Amino acid sequence: MIWENIALAFSSLKSNKMRALLTMLGIIIGIMSIIAILIIGDAMTAQVSDNLSTLGANNIIVSVRERGTNSRQTAGGLTPTTDDLITDRMIDDLKLMFPNSIDGVSLSQPGGNAQARDGDLYANISINGVNADYTKANNVSMLSGNFISDVDVKGTFQSAVVSDKLVKNMFPDGSDPIGRQVKIYKTSSIELFTIIGVYKHEQLSFGMSTVSDKDISTTLYIPISTAKQNLLEKNYTNMTVVGLENSEVSVLTNRIQNYFDNIYAGNTIWGVNAFNMSSMLDTIADTMSTISVSIAIIAGISLLVGGIGVMNIMLVSVTERTREIGTRKALGAKNYHIQFQFVTEAIIISSIGGVIGLLMGIGFGAIITSIFDVPLVISPLTTAGCVLFSMVIGIFFGLYPANKAAKLDPIEALRYE
Repeated sequence: MIWENIALAFSSLKSNKMRALLTMLGIIIGIMSIIAILIIGDAMTAQVSDNLSTLGANNIIVSVRERGTNSRQTAGGLTPTTDDLITDRMIDDLKLMFPNSIDGVSLSQPGGNAQARDGDLYANISINGVNADYTKANNVSMLSGNFISDVDVKGTFQSAVVSDKLVKNMFPDGSDPIGRQVKIYKTSSIELFTIIGVYKHEQLSFGMSTVSDKDISTTLYIPISTAKQNLLEKNYTNMTVVGLENSEVSVLTNRIQNYFDNIYAGNTIWGVNAFNMSSMLDTIADTMSTISVSIAIIAGISLLVGGIGVMNIMLVSVTERTREIGTRKALGAKNYHIQFQFVTEAIIISSIGGVIGLLMGIGFGAIITSIFDVPLVISPLTTAGCVLFSMVIGIFFGLYPANKAAKLDPIEALRYE
């Protein structure tokens, strides 16, 4: 009986192709929207997580915060004094306290935007003063030479680690830049640095950049002591602690938090907040998933519209086939036979619409992800769930017309003109 009803359903669809397509349209648009939104959301989540993962799974961000704010809030207009900031002594004591858990402490000091120039040659840069442990917390892929060392920091040397993009712009003849000097033009000064290393510039965006290689701005790393030599403030507002691979990051985070809580116990305005990258990744993933699901639910409203369309067409079909229903009941068909026939038709219409919408949604999602150069992530559970949901829509909105057909009086149905 099942195959007979399926055959009857397909026969009905073939005889009314345009009407069937219009009926499916709401289901197709609804499923396509949901699948496309979820694919794009999953792709963006994966890309952001991948970018943040390059910053290190064992990284613990430690920053000075006004009491009453957390790691994602800013201070309420107050500025910490020198005594409120993290000192070199605190950092050294922290390393001594957890020698078997801490791999290093990364420090940095932004030095603003500038430009390297030599005649007609130029390269846009942003200066960042760092210490030797910076590479332990950040993904810096060295191509040649060396990164900033403890010797550079202690000696306040005019050393610089530049990108391959800067080398391409400033040394177009292909000569070795190591040991060469580069003149840096800042807003109010001109400084001369010696190149000690070259790193590979990595673009941490979604692959969409309107800036050419010639005009792109890359980071120029210099010793943090050199970056701070003209600054009155020598202490730090934040740092990154890198845990050893065998250390439990969450446990180490709590220990670091307790360490600074004791130090700042007498400070009623300022304190230190410690959090790890793992918790940040989880928060971002949860937030983006929530946004994607919320938008998908809104898009799912069109599925209800599609379901109402299925119900309307099935009601029209019941009216058109009243004599057929009467004949079948006169020949002995039970009410549940009639119900099953019309519910089957509704399920098939919704399922076909769901499959078409699924394929279109995957196609649309693939186009968007390729444009933004992010990975295409397709969840089998989500795709199967959408198709099953379209079938449920068919059952739910097909029951009323099916019940109406089953309750027809066979004598009255046979008299229907």
